Amino acid sequence: MKLYTNAAFLTCEEENNVYNAMVEHKGFIKWIGNEEELPSQYAKAKKIDLKGATVTPAFGDTHMHFGSLCVFKNTFFVTDACNFAEAAAEVKKYSDSHKKAKILMGYGTTAHTVEEKRLPVKADLDKWSDRPLIIIKYDGHAAVCNSAMMELLSDKVKADPGCDAENGWLYQNAYYDGVNEATAFIPTMDIIRGLAGGADYLASQGIGLVHTVEGVGFANDLDVDMIKLLTPALPQAFRVFFQTMDLKAVKKHGFTRVGGCFKLALDGCFGSEDAALLRPYTNDPENKGVLNYTQEQVNAFAIGANREGWQITMHAIGDAAVEQCITAYEAAYADKPWDDARHIMIHVCMASEEQLKRAAKIKLCIAAQSPFIYWREEPDEYLCSILGRERTDSLNALGTMHKLGIVVGDGSDGPCTLPKPLRGMHCSVNHPNPNERISRLQALRMITANPAYMSHEENLRGTLTAGKIADFVVLAENPLISPDIENIEIKALYLHGKEYKSRRTGVAALVLKAITNRIFLKKFI
Repeated sequence: MKLYTNAAFLTCEEENNVYNAMVEHKGFIKWIGNEEELPSQYAKAKKIDLKGATVTPAFGDTHMHFGSLCVFKNTFFVTDACNFAEAAAEVKKYSDSHKKAKILMGYGTTAHTVEEKRLPVKADLDKWSDRPLIIIKYDGHAAVCNSAMMELLSDKVKADPGCDAENGWLYQNAYYDGVNEATAFIPTMDIIRGLAGGADYLASQGIGLVHTVEGVGFANDLDVDMIKLLTPALPQAFRVFFQTMDLKAVKKHGFTRVGGCFKLALDGCFGSEDAALLRPYTNDPENKGVLNYTQEQVNAFAIGANREGWQITMHAIGDAAVEQCITAYEAAYADKPWDDARHIMIHVCMASEEQLKRAAKIKLCIAAQSPFIYWREEPDEYLCSILGRERTDSLNALGTMHKLGIVVGDGSDGPCTLPKPLRGMHCSVNHPNPNERISRLQALRMITANPAYMSHEENLRGTLTAGKIADFVVLAENPLISPDIENIEIKALYLHGKEYKSRRTGVAALVLKAITNRIFLKKFI
């Protein structure tokens, strides 16, 4: 039994309380309050002085692609490159250290942060490497290939209207199918090795609960099964959504959560100007973006998954996609009412107040991405150029969502942005539109209490409350008052009452631990 003292313990309940002591025993919070009121039965607990730190519940991320994040954390990012020469240097650095890799696959190319002010094309990548090279665009909705990579792709991909063979770019279905084929060249053991490193990174950011969407087209859904098998060996609590519309596959693989992005994305994104809009793009009156499915297809998916009692999450960025998403959920609830489903919409970057009222009426949750508010890869001037000032100012309407009582959880969409919950909190309370700013407590609950609620775990985690799991973060400063939220030092993460220490685990040890945890701790997805 341990008594933690000399800290500000922020409970993150709806009516936040601040205490100076907390008792943990066998991984659970036994008592929390002020030390001068400590019950006598805890008087002999081992005392741990936190030296004036602030303690909050462990952070949650309500939307990421964990498997993809781990792949790219172990390959290369070109996000920080200031020009093509620096991007080429990153490619060469990885290529030189991975002589046996069948393809070179990286992430993060953008036109908005490089001196060239354009995206690279096949001719550029041919200069960067003569080995097969594919780089995913920063928004995760398109990719560019060099000539050697294009030669590896199937005729199906090359014949798809979304394939620009001359410039090496893959969009929409060509992108999804092309990435499926590219990932098949990545050795399974490399992916498994990356999982432990990815979990270490999340822990360094104070993250203890992860909502991840998985499934990017590996043969026989190998990637989904791998995540299902191995995440019980990782320190965080993972809640996995299978990215597919094939409900038979969901049942076959034993999942109870379904949906996400990739093949299941209802629309595209602003970066490729294919997010589905009700009014045309400002810079192109002929373009309203793309809806990837008909309303009938989305309704059928939502109705079928809802009938099974599964939790659903769907990607919708533009207001036309948001309309399609809400309509499908309304159809699912009309078919089978379910007051506590807590189905989710991901992103919801552009939505009218009327749409959000309908979402609130059927108790939808929203997995927002507040880091998108100040996203250097997609700056304000670019958004204004394609959407106009009025629509740009209304993006990511966190204030309206909270005003309507919608439960909003924050997420990174990693690897689109690296998971950094305190960065998200900073963006939420500093929204450029004052009407859409939220309070610090609301923003802190978006990364603590609300993620737990969104996975039906509010009785287990998400607040510092007696009886709940002792998952908590020790911070150098109080995020409710610090002038620099995003740069607060994360001093420690405790999971089930134990301080997390970074450690690299081999493949065999990871598999063994996963099997052991399933059998003896009954740790499941």
